[in-house]
Amino acid sequence: MLNITLNMPAVEDCEVSNCVYNMNSACHARAITVGDSFGAMCDTFLDSNPHTKATYEAGVGACKMADCRHNTDYECQADSISVVSINQMARCGTFEP
Repeated sequence: MLNITLNMPAVEDCEVSNCVYNMNSACHARAITVGDSFGAMCDTFLDSNPHTKATYEAGVGACKMADCRHNTDYECQADSISVVSINQMARCGTFEP
């Protein structure tokens, strides 16, 4: 099996407690995608209970927000991001046009 280490911006914290990947304000998805038809939303958000048992430290795998100052060629260049809850939706709190 091939073991690859990827450099991705870390998901520093997530305040969207109803996401299946959120445990104690930390995201445990392997990687998230930012951006959907509503803007800089966490496209990986999944409203579900119970929460995952995974212990991954999440990173930003892809960013569809070409107009974000942290985006280069659809990859986030921020050191880390925060995911915030806006109108009960998961949004990248680090997004800056």
